[in-house]
Amino acid sequence: MRVSYKNKIIFVLTIYFAIGSVIWFLNYFNNNLINHRIRVIEKKEDLLNTILEARRYEKNFFLTQHEHHLDSAISFIRQAEQKMADLIEMDETVPNGKNISLRSPDLEEYRSAMSFLVTQPIPDAKANHLVSSHERMAQQEIIRRLGRTITETFESMVLSDRERINRLVQRSRFYHFATLMGMILITTLAALFFFFNVIRPLKMLEKSIGEIASGNYKHIPSIAAAVEFESLVGSLNRMIGMLNRRSEALIQEKKLAALGTLTSGVAHELNNPLNNISTSMQILLEELEDPDLDYKRELLQDSEKEVERARDIVRALLEFSRQHAFSIKTILFRPLVDDTIKLIKCELPPSIKLVVDVPQDIRASVDTRRIQQVLLNLIFNAIQSMESGGTITVLARQSSEDTFYLSVSDTGRGIPPEMLSKIFDPFFSTKSSRRRTDSDSSSYDGYTNHQGTGLGLAICHGIVDKHNGRIEVKSKVGEGTTFTVYLPLEKSDEVF
Repeated sequence: MRVSYKNKIIFVLTIYFAIGSVIWFLNYFNNNLINHRIRVIEKKEDLLNTILEARRYEKNFFLTQHEHHLDSAISFIRQAEQKMADLIEMDETVPNGKNISLRSPDLEEYRSAMSFLVTQPIPDAKANHLVSSHERMAQQEIIRRLGRTITETFESMVLSDRERINRLVQRSRFYHFATLMGMILITTLAALFFFFNVIRPLKMLEKSIGEIASGNYKHIPSIAAAVEFESLVGSLNRMIGMLNRRSEALIQEKKLAALGTLTSGVAHELNNPLNNISTSMQILLEELEDPDLDYKRELLQDSEKEVERARDIVRALLEFSRQHAFSIKTILFRPLVDDTIKLIKCELPPSIKLVVDVPQDIRASVDTRRIQQVLLNLIFNAIQSMESGGTITVLARQSSEDTFYLSVSDTGRGIPPEMLSKIFDPFFSTKSSRRRTDSDSSSYDGYTNHQGTGLGLAICHGIVDKHNGRIEVKSKVGEGTTFTVYLPLEKSDEVF
């Protein structure tokens, strides 16, 4: 079951949007997490700096025993506790927030131990306060231990957060790289999809339509694509079928038109044997009593030959006008040319010389009637291109192991270069709309004839293409034109 392009495109765009959305969400989440971690680590660094300030005043107090240093240390510890509370509230959704809250009693204990020193008198060196001094030293050691623990804890937390941020940055880089690779992959797949499912079928259709325009009405092969292309190919093939039927009708019509052109010449050809027969019959009637039987037998034999001659002319005309199915058979090519020349011999004006140079040994696999139609059309075109006379040359030669060429050249006025590329186009015509005779053509100097429709050479092109051959034209204005038809040589040993 074929899927329509509409559904395919919707599916591709949906996948494209879904993958893009997932990648965008991952990047968005990761960037937000990085931003949050940066704010957290800034507060932790600020908290660590506050604790370090408290420790600095702690050390100053132990060195100087000045109470204002102790008061300043306690003040910084209180600020650190407030910042700790803000940090816990900010970071409560992150696992590290639990670590901060677990460490917060150390900070409170650290403040309590320093506050305890405020209530104790400062020892006098001259007085005997050994006990009090010992207790104070023990309390100072506790404070130093708590300070070191808190400092190390928060330094470790800051370092851990920095490492986490580095990992998040690395992950973000990976997401960006994955996004780039994913977009390249999706774009490549989309490009391949459109190439194989849209561009290539369109190129095939373009090529097929070009062949149709050139007169080759072959059916377009099925395209393994969406239902839209199947429907389009089906419509084009129906159109091609109609064109084929009309082309066959046009070929038959062209034959009948050529018969009309040949009528006067045929009448002349038939008139000669009829006159000879009539003369022989009159002599026989006059010499009926003459005992010379040999002479009478000779007259009757001559009459019989003239009857056969007239019968051959009529048979050739009937065969030419009859509709035939396309049938390839191997023939000697020279007799086909000679039979075609006989049909138009009387149409040649005295000012035109016809030269035939076709070897006797060329055997070709062709449809006899259709190739005869091509040859007749090319010779008629050559005749019509030389109003003041000239020479027509029909030449055939083998061009390769499996092909030969037939050329029809004239010394007429030629075809302008700008028209050569269009001369085989159906309905192309550059001739004026003057009144034409049945033998007039519809293009420059008589080329592309078919009763003025511009279909003669288009039909010839289609016939030659159907033989897997090709037709070419070379022309120079003022010097003449040469049409060359390339056709296959024999395909079997049977010769008709």
